[in-house]
Formats: sequence, C-alpha cells, structure tokens
Amino acid sequence: MPDRKLKVVVTRKLPAAVEARMRELFDVELNADDRAMSADALAAAVARADVLAPTVTDRIDAGVLAQAGPQLKLIANFGAGFEHIDVASANARGIIVTNTPGVLTEDTADMAMALILAVQRRVVEGAKALEAGRFEGWTPTWMMGRRLRGKSLGVIGMGRIGQALARRAKAFGLSIHYHNRRPIPGHIAEALEATHWESLDQMLARMDVVSLNCPHTPGTYHLLSARRLKLMPPHAILINTARGGVVDEAALAARLAEGSLAGAGLDVYENEPRVDPRLLKMPNVVLLPHLGSATIEGRAEMGDKVIINIKAFQDGHRPPDRVLPSML
Repeated sequence: MPDRKLKVVVTRKLPAAVEARMRELFDVELNADDRAMSADALAAAVARADVLAPTVTDRIDAGVLAQAGPQLKLIANFGAGFEHIDVASANARGIIVTNTPGVLTEDTADMAMALILAVQRRVVEGAKALEAGRFEGWTPTWMMGRRLRGKSLGVIGMGRIGQALARRAKAFGLSIHYHNRRPIPGHIAEALEATHWESLDQMLARMDVVSLNCPHTPGTYHLLSARRLKLMPPHAILINTARGGVVDEAALAARLAEGSLAGAGLDVYENEPRVDPRLLKMPNVVLLPHLGSATIEGRAEMGDKVIINIKAFQDGHRPPDRVLPSML
C-alpha cells in the first residue's frame, strides 16, 4: 500500500476514543450527525473512499457497489453481522469485507438471559403496573410468572453466543438443548450437558424456552416460519437477540395474539426499526431497541477490531476478520 493515509469513510458516529484513534491513523471522514446514510450518500462514499466502515443500518448492495471507485478495496464493517453487505458482489470486484466477531459474545448472551428472566417473571409488565399505580400491595395470586429451574431451553445456533447463553442458563437450572448445522465438540456439550437435536421441528415441540442465536443468512430467513411457530407448546416463550428476519414476525404476532404462545422477548425486528404494532400492545412481550451489543466495552472493542482490520490491510497484511461468501 502507498505511504499516504487511507481515505476511510465512517457511516455512523462511533465511540469517541475509536474516532480519535482513526483520526491519528487514517484520513477519516466521520458522521457527526449520526444519521443513517441514504443509498445516494453511500454510493458517493464508495466512489471516493479507499475504505468504507459501515454498520448494520447501511445496505451495501450490488447497486451501491457498482458506484465504487477503483480505489475502494476494503469494507470494514462495524459489527459482527454482515447480511446487509453483498459480500459476493464485493469479492467479485476485488473488495475485501471484514467484520468484528467475538467481542459481542458475552454482552449479547447477557441480554438474551435478561430477556428470558424478564418474560418468564413478567418483570416489565410488573414495572409498568407499578408505574401506572396498579400496585395495591402483595397478594398471593397477582402477577405470577414461571420458575426457570427445571425448564428446557432450546438454543437455535450453538456458536459463541449460543454457548455463552447456555452457560448462563445452566447456572439457572435450565436443561440445555440445541439445534445447529453440526454438533458442537463433545467436551463442550459435556460441560454444558447439552443435547443436540438434528430435527429443529422435534426440538421446538418440546421446549419451554427457545432462543434464536444464529446468523441471518439466506438459509435462516424465516427459519421460524408460521408452520414452525405452531409447533411450539402454548406455554413456551421465544427469545430473539439474533436478527429479526430469522423469525416470521407477522406469524409470531398472530400466535401471541391468539394466546397460543406464552410470551416473547425481542431485541431485533424483521423490518427494523419498524415493529409490528400488535407486538407493542402485548403485556407478555418484552421489546428492546436492539441493545444486544450496547455496552461501552463492547462498542469500544468493535471499534478496535475495525481499526485492526484496516491497519492490517494498510500494512499489506491479510485482515484478521475477513468475511468470505462461503460464510453466508
């Protein structure tokens, strides 16, 4: 690479320490307004940048990439998910795509466990009742939830985050079950006392809690379809801290509305930031504004990974977190 500083365009406002380090290392354009770029703005950005540093809110499709200048050789994504980037088109144009895996594992698992607790024990519903002045003192039968110990948790996607959630859930006394493309190593399964199910349908029919922890790929789009949602027992709850498109949100809302699912805890949405209005009105549904990775430490570490990937590329090395089309 030439000695000059790389032109890096960052699409959203990042933590102050990350932006300061970027200013030192690169010729960087920052987004002070923190507003998502339009398709036209993204097209203009790829036309002038050596490196684009987007986030999940930016759709980097073939149309945007067609506007890229010959100097654009790296898309250093701020985030682990990369379904918003047309990786195949980027690679065909000689553009490397990187992400930030690993640093969000514990934070996202914490949030999934928090949602399980919140839904099962009606935490948010209870807090709202108190705020509305409906708490008139303790009674034996008011606002009863369900105990966690002894219940079964079905994890869909037993990667880093799924395993981290399983460790937490095991400590709460849940039995661990999972569906994955392939079984996890034996020593990990033994430590978690985790049961692998080849059939997702059979697992869904037997779980008290189901947690989505898989990536959003063409193969996982609406993995929890209307048909599969109907397999879940009426006392079961669904937790989603993965991506909204993995579950048919309209079908989920319909099942919850008819009372054939006990509840749901959602941090992500199919048409984010829009949420199905039926979900907003349900007392047995806990909704969060995509907070899974929202810790000071996690976002700083994401920024560090972006910088490491760009710096490795600038120095003529292979970026450590390269995304390949085969990973989709």
